[in-house]
Amino acid sequence: MKFKIVKVHAVAKWCWQASDDNCGICRDPFECFCSDCKAPGDDCPIVWGQCSHCFHMHCILKWLQSQQVNQQCPMCRQDWVFKE
Repeated sequence: MKFKIVKVHAVAKWCWQASDDNCGICRDPFECFCSDCKAPGDDCPIVWGQCSHCFHMHCILKWLQSQQVNQQCPMCRQDWVFKE
């Protein structure tokens, strides 16, 4: 029995490799995007702190701007330092 392939439809899925499933600030899944973005992907990456908590980049930047005196992680209240 022989088959002839007429069409192929490729399907792909991407996801972030994060310790949590949701952003701790906006509570949206990391596979989605924050409320400031219109589409998921490189425009809304996940960023990690040295405390190992991760958030959408736009969410943590807004959070840090609102914390004018002590810029702390919203989850553990340690001083926020971006993990390199």
